Amino acid sequence: MTARHPRFHVHFTPTSASWINAVEGLFATLTKRRLKRGVFRSVIELNQAIRAYLAAHNADPKPFRWTAPADTIIGKHQRGKRLLESLH
Repeated sequence: MTARHPRFHVHFTPTSASWINAVEGLFATLTKRRLKRGVFRSVIELNQAIRAYLAAHNADPKPFRWTAPADTIIGKHQRGKRLLESLH
């Protein structure tokens, strides 16, 4: 793929990666708050609506806050490790 499209780089990440969840959350919020009930007569109008929403969203940025307790994260890690070790 990179030979035909040198600007593109393929990255394989687990679907449970926290940053992927944050991106999915952003798209869910965009859809719910701006796109779901909107009427767009062209792709240009849709593009303008998305850009306007992102500009307003980025004007007052909020940091991503991890809300899971450390014990929960460590427990999931230990269960995953045990599972992987049992497969070998």
